[in-house]
Amino acid sequence: MEKKIVYFEKTGRENTAACLQIVKDSIRDSGYKHLVVATTGGDSGVLFSEAFKGSGINVVVVTHCAGFKEPNTVELPEDVRQKILYSGARVFTGTMITHNIETAFASKFNGLYPTLIVAQSLRRFGEGSKVCCEIVMMATDAGLIPEGEEVVAVAGTGRGADTVLIIKSAVSKRFLDLKVLEIAAKPRG
Repeated sequence: MEKKIVYFEKTGRENTAACLQIVKDSIRDSGYKHLVVATTGGDSGVLFSEAFKGSGINVVVVTHCAGFKEPNTVELPEDVRQKILYSGARVFTGTMITHNIETAFASKFNGLYPTLIVAQSLRRFGEGSKVCCEIVMMATDAGLIPEGEEVVAVAGTGRGADTVLIIKSAVSKRFLDLKVLEIAAKPRG
């Protein structure tokens, strides 16, 4: 099998439109049924959910967990969440797999813990690659994506989208069953 991989020169939101086209082409060519998209402020979530409105694609938009930036806050504004839901997508806001209780211990005791090792290892392929793996597990843990399915995952570095991976889904309890099947796009740097 031969497939094209797009390598972006820079990270960030300037690649979002290209990622959307790559996702559209991947779904058209391979018939994927599930799309998981990371969003913080909601721009990517709105863009991708509106692009697949009425398509029959199961679109799951995953946000930062509550309190990620500061206590008692959710970064995704409620009006933006409603816009995503109106497009037929589902929104998941919950515990981030690689940014959980171990982060608190690492900050307090200057230690290194397995989840942080996994996160840093995945970041060798780029921040978006780490996030793609994470959001697929989060959506699968929440029952929004079936386990064992080939899923299109979209994430980025900072804001916007710059990474598209095809991942075989797994719940976090079975992290070792999660497989990155294809890299469709990622930043080179």
